[in-house]
Amino acid sequence: MVLRKNQLSSGNLSMSKILIVEDEKIIAEDLRLTLSALGHNIIGITTTGESAIKIARIFHPDIILMDIMLDGEVDGVQAAEQIRVDYNIPVIYVTAYSDEKTRKKAAKTNPLGYINKPFDERELLDIIGKAYIKH
Repeated sequence: MVLRKNQLSSGNLSMSKILIVEDEKIIAEDLRLTLSALGHNIIGITTTGESAIKIARIFHPDIILMDIMLDGEVDGVQAAEQIRVDYNIPVIYVTAYSDEKTRKKAAKTNPLGYINKPFDERELLDIIGKAYIKH
């Protein structure tokens, strides 16, 4: 888990606070770099559903980018559901799994969207923009 406390309150209300939940370090870092370069505030990167729930409780990010398949006992769908119920924080899934069974399971959590790996920067920005409009 990586938290950057110095990024938590910049005073810029237009910057979104985003939590990245991704167990592939290269993808997590690519997301962080891409979103940071565009002015988003990455409050943390974590690899498990359990830690995502804890971070959501403490820091209340605006959006969570959540991998569906994660290390640990709590997968991304389970973590997203608990976060939605307990904290009403929107989730966008970042996943390599686009099969029907996985999508149906994830759809039950009412995500604000899906980003397929490998992600396209324009798609990422469009989905985040739509997430703000919807939420």
